[in-house]
Amino acid sequence: MTGAPASAAGGSPSAKGAAGAPGAPGGAKPVRAGKLGAAAVNQASLWNIANLLTMLRLVLVPGFVALMLADGGYDPAMRAWAWAAFAVAMITDIFDGHLARTYNLVTDFGKIADPIADKAIMGAALICLSYLGDLPWWVTGVILGRELGITLLRFVVIRYGVIPASRGGKVKTLVQGTAVGMYVLALTGPLATLRFWVMAVAVVLTVVTGLDYVRQAIVLRRSGLAERLAVTEEAER
Repeated sequence: MTGAPASAAGGSPSAKGAAGAPGAPGGAKPVRAGKLGAAAVNQASLWNIANLLTMLRLVLVPGFVALMLADGGYDPAMRAWAWAAFAVAMITDIFDGHLARTYNLVTDFGKIADPIADKAIMGAALICLSYLGDLPWWVTGVILGRELGITLLRFVVIRYGVIPASRGGKVKTLVQGTAVGMYVLALTGPLATLRFWVMAVAVVLTVVTGLDYVRQAIVLRRSGLAERLAVTEEAER
């Protein structure tokens, strides 16, 4: 016979269906495979370097607490190791956000876990220091109250827009981390006096930047309400 087989000319519908899934119409299997492939990509994107650094900070929290409270909390060697864990957490806090924004690695997990990891390591350090008597409880209350309050405020006004991180807020984070790190170390003499003044600056910046964020939130809410009112009036015309 000189005629070409049906498969050579493109194949029959049943042959095309066999390339997909047994008993399934042609094209049905590729659709499901496409969904599974997309899900696999999304799942894999969770394990990017930025999220791994965030997870590392979360894992460091219980280790840091254990080192801080070891042997009653006054073993210089254990405090040095605790400082190392705190320093690693602070450094990864800088890099994970930068990597996520630079290489488009932002994920929903990162948006939620990153601020939690930040507050967890800082909160753990402040509470441990106050528990050990190295830092007044009112200082811990002011710093943690400001951090939690501003985080809540961001969620409240997010319907109107996002409050961007200010330069003052970044300086506050740097000074705050430096001050807490100095208190974590068992410093004596002039360095112990210096850490007191660094912490004083950190507290002032904490309060001032917190008030500035409140101001930004009020302005953002007012502008958002004004825009909504303008849109409503335009629609009614």
